Amino acid sequence: MNYLEAFRDPALAKKLTAAIKEITTQPWNIMEVCGGQTHSIIKYGIDQLLPEQINLIHGPGCPVCVTPLAYIDKALTIATQPEVIFCSFGDMLRVPGSHVDLLGLKAQGADIRIVYSPLDALQIAKQNPQKKVVFFGVGFETTAPTTALAAYQAKQQQLTNFSLLICHVRVPPVMHALLNSPDNQVQGFLGAGHVCSIMGYHEYLPIAAQYKIPIVVTGFEPIDVLHGLYLCIKQLEEGRNEVENEYSRIVKQAGNVTAQQLLQQVFDVVDRSWRGLGEISESGLALKAEFDPWNAERLFAVEEINPEEPTECRSGEVLMGLIKPAQCAEFGTRCTPEHPLGATMVSSEGACAAYYRYRRS
Repeated sequence: MNYLEAFRDPALAKKLTAAIKEITTQPWNIMEVCGGQTHSIIKYGIDQLLPEQINLIHGPGCPVCVTPLAYIDKALTIATQPEVIFCSFGDMLRVPGSHVDLLGLKAQGADIRIVYSPLDALQIAKQNPQKKVVFFGVGFETTAPTTALAAYQAKQQQLTNFSLLICHVRVPPVMHALLNSPDNQVQGFLGAGHVCSIMGYHEYLPIAAQYKIPIVVTGFEPIDVLHGLYLCIKQLEEGRNEVENEYSRIVKQAGNVTAQQLLQQVFDVVDRSWRGLGEISESGLALKAEFDPWNAERLFAVEEINPEEPTECRSGEVLMGLIKPAQCAEFGTRCTPEHPLGATMVSSEGACAAYYRYRRS
């Protein structure tokens, strides 16, 4: 059995499912804060294997899904400027803006390119000195270090035709926001293993203590998710509220200190608006003032773009765990992956896209 097969082993999954059923005596609401975990849960039917008392809430763990409409419109505005090459991760191209998406602009002739890393965009800028190359930096603390490295290298090399549109977000503040919400239903968290591989999990310790809530850092494979759920439910049943690390083969408490130092060197922590959730204090990252020559928001004067979020899409309620995707009247009818109303139907990590692909109810 290879490494991947071990974490998808049906026999081990059966044992963990039985163990969860054995220890569960009452209803519990558990939120996974990771789109990869949401995808795994729906794809493998993990939620359907659990006791009916266990309700899994699909939280705001998809970086594409939480990018606010304002930043999509800023990206669209920049991408239409003369001599601009606009670079982005592929998932962002189909996220709806107020009137069009990046893929639509590309079809109309805008020079929009899919890259796998901001360092690819940096290379494009070197190869096209007569163009203005912009990278759209989105995502959690997982992708932020490579964006920071691109900004750092651009500054070191004085690459003046390269800039970044930054909309990176941080996980711990949104957990605080969810737990402080009057609509909060969350009693336990599965922490995002990829985020913790960078940031560690020391920031979760005060959250668990303050809100008396267990947090289990978990990976993405079915066995990871089931094991994380078992540990979380065990804590809930025993009245404990600790931070446990199920993903110890990857995650250490301190995280990647070098990556953290780079983030601190390039970014300031700022308030940030999240799609469907509103503004959350200290939940974002923004380029420090010394990086203003590489700050696309300021270079292209798009800072004031701030459209109203559409009301027909209920992605905010999905991201907060107030409804399941299929409870939205537009799900699977007016809102499909081919014609999405919101970002949760676009991204491969979005809850709506996962339900549409693997389950329609």
